[in-house]
Amino acid sequence: MLYIGCHLSSSKGFLAMGKQAYDIGANTFQFFTRNPRGGAAKSVDPDDISAFLDFSKEHNFGKIVAHAPYTLNACAADENIRRFARETFADDLKRMDMLPGNYYNFHPGSHVKQGVEKGIELIVDTLDSVLREDLKTTVLLETMAGKGSEIGRTFEEIREIIDRVKMPEKLGVCLDTCHIFDGGYDIVNSLDGVVEEFDRVIGLDRLKAVHLNDSMNVLGSHKDRHQKLGEGNIGADALMAVVNHPAFDSLPFNLETPNDIEGYKAEIAFVKEHYKQ
Repeated sequence: MLYIGCHLSSSKGFLAMGKQAYDIGANTFQFFTRNPRGGAAKSVDPDDISAFLDFSKEHNFGKIVAHAPYTLNACAADENIRRFARETFADDLKRMDMLPGNYYNFHPGSHVKQGVEKGIELIVDTLDSVLREDLKTTVLLETMAGKGSEIGRTFEEIREIIDRVKMPEKLGVCLDTCHIFDGGYDIVNSLDGVVEEFDRVIGLDRLKAVHLNDSMNVLGSHKDRHQKLGEGNIGADALMAVVNHPAFDSLPFNLETPNDIEGYKAEIAFVKEHYKQ
């Protein structure tokens, strides 16, 4: 089953996002929980949530992905920034309880000259402070390109975070095609090899979602600049191989390409046209 969508604005509510997704041919979507640069979250309307859940069931939507703001840095050197991360994380997860069974994706963070080991320690501390037994959402660690001091540039770093948290059963992974390509994983010439490495290091049972993006940069550049499908260095053929790979079957794919809504509509149609399973 193919679940394909894109990043939508949450400013008009969940039902509006669901209808917009459906209008452009999508059956899933991703949204920011609040302004991506930080700030207070918009209040949630229970009636809107209920209407969206009915709409998504009627139209066979896949799981949706909430994305934490970019300013959430769980391993910042500044305690005030880490406090913001903890408070934002906890608030977002509480709000996501109204959408049970879906995903909350975040960038693990940047250690800012503290070193990878210290960065991972702080990320684990943050996760341990917000994960709870009654959590109805799976928290996704996103694979990163390795720009600057980003944590999550390798599968091993993500695995170490998962291994060290107190509630690893609450965690999954979102694989970003641009990020792993920029991070040095050759999904163009060795997709099966990358999938096998992911399975060996992390486990395919942890893979819950995919960000489907081309890259403006070359393999191993560690730069993280997304490109439209087929217009970058990964290319349409390699990206469609990802979509059609059995390891990714029935996962929600979300586009984060530099597009407007009409561009997303065209890319969604392209992906559906080349879906072979």
